[in-house]
Amino acid sequence: MKNQRILFALFLIYFVFAILLNSVGTVILQVIGNYGVSKSGASVLEGFKDLPIAIVSFLVASFLPRLGYKKSMLIGLAIVSLACTAMPLLPSFLTTKLLFLCVGVAFALVKVSVYSTLGLVAADRKQHASLMNLLEGFFMVGVLSAYWVFGYFIDSSDPKSPSWLQVYWVLALLCALTFALLLSTPFNEDRAALPPARGIAGDFAAMLQLFFKPLVCVFVITAFLYVLIEQSVGTWLPTFNNEILKLPAAMSVQVTSIFAACLAIGRLSAGVLMRRLNWYPVMNACVVGMAAMVLLALPLTHDVVADPHISWSTAPLATFLFPLIGLFMAPIYPAINSVMLSSLPKHQHSAMTGLLVIFSALGGTTGSLITGYVFGNFSGHFAFYLTLVPISIVLIMLYFFKNAVNHSEGEFDGSAIISSQH
Repeated sequence: MKNQRILFALFLIYFVFAILLNSVGTVILQVIGNYGVSKSGASVLEGFKDLPIAIVSFLVASFLPRLGYKKSMLIGLAIVSLACTAMPLLPSFLTTKLLFLCVGVAFALVKVSVYSTLGLVAADRKQHASLMNLLEGFFMVGVLSAYWVFGYFIDSSDPKSPSWLQVYWVLALLCALTFALLLSTPFNEDRAALPPARGIAGDFAAMLQLFFKPLVCVFVITAFLYVLIEQSVGTWLPTFNNEILKLPAAMSVQVTSIFAACLAIGRLSAGVLMRRLNWYPVMNACVVGMAAMVLLALPLTHDVVADPHISWSTAPLATFLFPLIGLFMAPIYPAINSVMLSSLPKHQHSAMTGLLVIFSALGGTTGSLITGYVFGNFSGHFAFYLTLVPISIVLIMLYFFKNAVNHSEGEFDGSAIISSQH
């Protein structure tokens, strides 16, 4: 019962941050209309979110067990509660930047803590893999919810309407309730304790040393590229729906929920599939499937004519076809994360997650900035076709990742790595 309450708290925390983190695409669409910001100017919101994640993770992840995972998560929730409250009270593009800055700082504390706490709660590697899938799947349920929650408050008839800012009262309340639940939930973090004689400098050095292990190095590069692709699509899909597919603003956001739903379904069901099949061919099939969806769907988005009476039943086929790329993306991130975390001692989970968070954040920012620049200066079609480049590189990196796993059997428990694939 105690572990179930901890897991519920962790899943709820991830749900809250899923809404906040993945609202960037929706908020970009709104600030362009609300505050008259250019596309390239609005794209910096991804950087305000992701760069603090990378910087804070780099600075604190190695010694976070000394602060305590529960305290870190409480601090993160307090920060975003205040930031959400500021959005409707002080509406401006500057406040929006500060919101995502706070979300980035808080998520760095939260993700490292949540991932590390999973390692404490899981009884074995098999359960760890299952919980990782459920956590990431629940995260995508939060993303899916975000499109509808924000869509409910958006006034499609008036691009300058500030009504969408009222959503932040709901989010502030949700953060406060999660804070109260976590505060009242007992944690035992003894197994995550770091060597007392090593000190903070030693903790930081140990995290850096992890990066130079071949398996870890290939892992973080693969994670970087994966997040680059996912954020490129997820962040700019509402704007793509609005400007290329000519959908109304609210519908553009709500339709993007299909992409999030596909990611959620793919991750929640990945556990069953990966227990039966070898991870490497499945990952290859997923990457090839991603490329196939780009090549199948994007040609259908050309020459779309605006229809003032458009509805879900009359929307272009590409509206529903392209988001299906999420089904193929879904298993990749949880699978490679499980390879690493279930193969390390509990006290190294925080440092390893720190590296993961750093490179994931950098990948998200890079993907959003590149896509935003290409979208604004060339075309939305070319911006999304460009995802074929990192998709191809991920296919190559998975080959090196497989080899690194095989060659690391002496350093890590190779049999455990393979059995942990979900």
